[in-house]
Amino acid sequence: VDAQRIPHPFISVEYNPLFSHLDLFLFSLIIGLVVYWFMSRKKPEPIPEFKKLDTPAPSTRETSFIEKMKKTGKNIIVFYGSQTGTAEEFANRLAKDAQRYGMKGMAADPEEYSMGELSRLSEIPNALAIFCMATYGEGDPTDNAQDFYDWLQENDDEDLSGLNFTVFALGNKTYEHYNAMGKYVDKRLEDLGAKRIFDLGLGDDDGNLEEDFISWREQFWPAVCEHFGVEASGDESSIRQYELKVHTDLNMNKVYTGEIGRLKSFEVQKPPFDSKNPFLATVTVNRRLNKGGDRHLMHLELDITGSKIRYESGDHVAVFPTNDSALVNKLGEVLGVDLDVVISLNNLDEESNKKHPFPCPTTYRTALTHYLDITNPPRTNVLYELAQYASDPKDQENMRKMASSSPEGKSLYQNWVLDACRNILAILEDMPSLKPPIDHLCELLPRLQARYYSIASSSKVHPNSIHICAVVVEYQTKTGRVNKGVATNWLKNKLVNGHKSTVPMYIRKSQFRLPFKASNPVIMIGPGTGIAPFMGFIQERGWLKQQGKEVGETVMFFAMQHFLLFSFLLSKLKEPIWKLIHSENAHIYICGDARNMAKDVQLAFYEIAEEVGGMTRTQATDYVKKLMTKGRYSQDVWS
Repeated sequence: VDAQRIPHPFISVEYNPLFSHLDLFLFSLIIGLVVYWFMSRKKPEPIPEFKKLDTPAPSTRETSFIEKMKKTGKNIIVFYGSQTGTAEEFANRLAKDAQRYGMKGMAADPEEYSMGELSRLSEIPNALAIFCMATYGEGDPTDNAQDFYDWLQENDDEDLSGLNFTVFALGNKTYEHYNAMGKYVDKRLEDLGAKRIFDLGLGDDDGNLEEDFISWREQFWPAVCEHFGVEASGDESSIRQYELKVHTDLNMNKVYTGEIGRLKSFEVQKPPFDSKNPFLATVTVNRRLNKGGDRHLMHLELDITGSKIRYESGDHVAVFPTNDSALVNKLGEVLGVDLDVVISLNNLDEESNKKHPFPCPTTYRTALTHYLDITNPPRTNVLYELAQYASDPKDQENMRKMASSSPEGKSLYQNWVLDACRNILAILEDMPSLKPPIDHLCELLPRLQARYYSIASSSKVHPNSIHICAVVVEYQTKTGRVNKGVATNWLKNKLVNGHKSTVPMYIRKSQFRLPFKASNPVIMIGPGTGIAPFMGFIQERGWLKQQGKEVGETVMFFAMQHFLLFSFLLSKLKEPIWKLIHSENAHIYICGDARNMAKDVQLAFYEIAEEVGGMTRTQATDYVKKLMTKGRYSQDVWS
């Protein structure tokens, strides 16, 4: 490529002196796809209409958390803003902690209650509101905290002077807007007159989020005791939240078999489809993109015909994976249980909105396959609660130590659990004296979460199909075990030939959007699987040009190693890139690793603004930040 000129209308600039087979193959693939989209004249298939469904009237639910707290004798409420389940898990742990201090707590989803009642919390003696707030995307609230965030923004006259509160924030330092939601809630509540009784906690998932939470929590409870004049009960025994019920004669049509929400929802599909009601999309294509190398890069196509699902380029597809059956069977063997027993875990607090930890009744096998996370290293609270079931006193001591904030305990947990990537099965195998009852284990393990992938297609070209581009995760741990990524290995095994393989999925909207004006140039930067959303972008730009629209320059930088992009941007194309940005209103898109690549590319733009635009570093930084504010510098990144 001529370093002084950017070809028109579509180019993919690839700079990799090694020119691996994968690089060349992907490059050829993109060019081939662009040509195909230009030549193809096939009209989108019509999407059939659904018959109107009779839906039952919605049941009335209690939206007053004040009335619920009064009815159940609770004085601590822990609200959570959670996207992946971690903030909800922390909230449940804090609510459970309250019992050890002679108080009663409840975890609460702000989406389910009227948050305007916060001013009434003073009606309850010694009341406290705790907020476990995760930050999602570019400093945004999580989906379930969006209404609460809007309420905080809109109600300047609210008087919260009777509210005692504290906030623990969950975020990731590799993102620019680190813990923005937690920080906002903390400041905004104070602005509205609420009384902070303990300092804002900052949890960093790029470091050790669990350690951050434990350290904050161990200082928080003594502060609560001092504030309210109470003492810890000294009871450190395990407190069960659910009780086991074994079903011996239950009609199997009443048993959950993996559904996320409504019973039999996978047999009788009813729109609209969302996180609580996913659509079962058929896998129509599943192929390996690369021929060489150790990594398996896969391309999947999901058929959404007849679903009424709509998506735009840049959106994410969420899929609900299942755990490897071999892992589940080994867990059953190690614990010595029949996995096909039908059970329910029922909340001991009958007034709780959360009746079960996962859909019940179901079998242990279904719970461990579809509902519980058995592959990630368990958090310290799980180890603490399970310690009582270790017959070896030394094992008990080590498990409780790992759950403490002592330097020795933190080090042991980091080395033995996190660095060694020990999941719950590995812990049980390497600690033979530990024999917990399976029902308590199922109560403690976190929920298996949906996985999100940038959609690698355009709905303009593929209205009835969603494409995924992903690398299969597989690695060896320090203990010699082979760990496999849950979702990517599950997707890899979704066979097409002679099979009807399905994937439960829904769409999560994104702010990663092409410019409204097709004539605006776009600059796309994405190493590795960061290429995914740009495949959809290129398809859409090609379709627009086919429709006779004026389409601006469409430039994509791709290489397997991100530092090659960084040096290429700086050394080869700084003048034409600056012209596109400064003179022609180009939009910049970054997709990939947040920790290194996204930061280095941002630095590259600072240096382009300095060298070509004649700015100081401060001016260059402000310039790029303004591009972000105007929606002209967008990132779809992960750590």
